[in-house]
Amino acid sequence: YDYPANLFVAGFIGSPQMNFFDVKLSKENGKVYASFGENKILVPDEKVAKFIDPEYCNKEVILGVRPEDIDDNAEFLQKHADTVIDVDVDVVELMGSETYLYLRTTGREGTFIARVDPRSVSRVGDKIKVAFDGEQLHFFDRETEMTILR
Repeated sequence: YDYPANLFVAGFIGSPQMNFFDVKLSKENGKVYASFGENKILVPDEKVAKFIDPEYCNKEVILGVRPEDIDDNAEFLQKHADTVIDVDVDVVELMGSETYLYLRTTGREGTFIARVDPRSVSRVGDKIKVAFDGEQLHFFDRETEMTILR
């Protein structure tokens, strides 16, 4: 669950399943960023240090992030300011002890899911910001679909 060896395992284990984004990694001023559409998030140095090949820092890869590692809470947004993106809320699914937000953003077809607090004030049609927990990001090779992290 925490260290999937490949894309299949990452998507198979967990409910709802992991979200995937086609991203372009780029190195700027000694930092690595993942870009998709109008979104650009910082990849933590600790993650970059785990890349099996430093050449990935300038390639297109697949970014994976689990729904529970995406949040719209103001405190979470502040803590993870380097990974904030703009999204549109497509569907809000109240599950009792949690809420699923089905979101859309540029650079990705279809919706992706965030598992948030049931007290979230996000509603269908809202334009909001969410952040990813950068420490929980997963990266996969686009051709082999294997993890690129040690």
